Amino acid sequence: MKMRLIARLAACGLMGVWLLPACAADDLGTNLTGLLEYAREHNPEFAAMRYEADAAAQRAQAATALPDPVLRTELMDITNRGMDKSPSLLPSQVGSTRYTFMQSVPWFGKRDLKQKAAGAVADQAHGRTVATWADLSAQIKSAYAQYYYVTGSQKITRDLLDLVVQMEKVAQFRYANGLAAQQDAVRAQVEQSVMKTGLVALDNSKRQIEVRLNAMLSRPATMPLATPQILRSIPATAGMENYKALENRIHEHNPDLFVDEAGIGAAEKNRELAYKNRYPDFTLGISPTQYGTAVREWGLMVELNIPLQQDSRRSQERESEAMLAAAKARKEATANRILSALAENLSGLDAAQHTEALSSSGLLPQAKVTFESALTGYQTGRVDFATLLDAARQILNAKLEVLKAQTEAQMRLAEIERLLGEDL
Repeated sequence: MKMRLIARLAACGLMGVWLLPACAADDLGTNLTGLLEYAREHNPEFAAMRYEADAAAQRAQAATALPDPVLRTELMDITNRGMDKSPSLLPSQVGSTRYTFMQSVPWFGKRDLKQKAAGAVADQAHGRTVATWADLSAQIKSAYAQYYYVTGSQKITRDLLDLVVQMEKVAQFRYANGLAAQQDAVRAQVEQSVMKTGLVALDNSKRQIEVRLNAMLSRPATMPLATPQILRSIPATAGMENYKALENRIHEHNPDLFVDEAGIGAAEKNRELAYKNRYPDFTLGISPTQYGTAVREWGLMVELNIPLQQDSRRSQERESEAMLAAAKARKEATANRILSALAENLSGLDAAQHTEALSSSGLLPQAKVTFESALTGYQTGRVDFATLLDAARQILNAKLEVLKAQTEAQMRLAEIERLLGEDL
């Protein structure tokens, strides 16, 4: 699992190389791919996590280093035993000078455990970087789907507004020929006002989504985005019938689970290190002694700490055991939460796809037939204008229902991919 995550980090550009070019600013917003590429290069939160992962990797490399050695110099008998010589601080003019070079060395195996614990912490940092990108990309995917929905709703509403304008002309013509009441034309005008009000609300929603997308792209809030052109196709593997396969992919690729797994590894090494602290650390030293201008004596030194404070060490060991149990419980809780969210979103995706299919193949064609029949009936005087307006609204609602189902499916797909930690 670790090697797969590192490979994905490299694919995302986390190892210091950006593999994907930025989307041209003028085309930014036409498709989801361009937004994701731009965010990968410019989002500051993602960049911060990448730098933190690099810092953690550097700490892991330094974990095995020994403490800096210590050099001690002792001037012995600086008064020269009260003889005729005056006191001195020069090594060659005192009774003797001892130089002691000391190096602290931990108990056998402690350095290796520290390195492995630090490596697990570095893996956690890399996992958090991947999780940050998974969250960010899911937010961009959802926002793009909403952006597409609002833009599509504006087009549908404008098309229907043009249709109601034509209906008003028909009502005016019939009224001029004494075939209908003036109230029909007034109703058409009222309906146009309602649609124009709806367009104002949609325009406000569009600007808010643009602001949200610009924030994730690290662009000025008021900078415009291009009109979205297309939604992604829904992969065939995104379905409840593939739940088991998707569950396996989550266990293999989900960055949150990877972070928890690395946390378990760090807790295990820290526990082993806590038990290793029962044994003393050493300080080794060598001491040449200078008399006058020549070194005439050599000494060796071994110093070790005596682990007498057993109560504190037992507490540290129990703490490490508790931290390991907590890390394992945390991973189990994360897995339960993620798998529950997977089932929920797969169900929502299936429902959205079925709704889209029913609306496209049933509701929308029926609404169009109803409107054509109502228009013919109104022109011949068999149907009143209220019925015609209601038929026009059915077309609007049917088209919006299709668009809403498509948007819901895209948002569910984005959440499923966030849980997987990769695109389907």
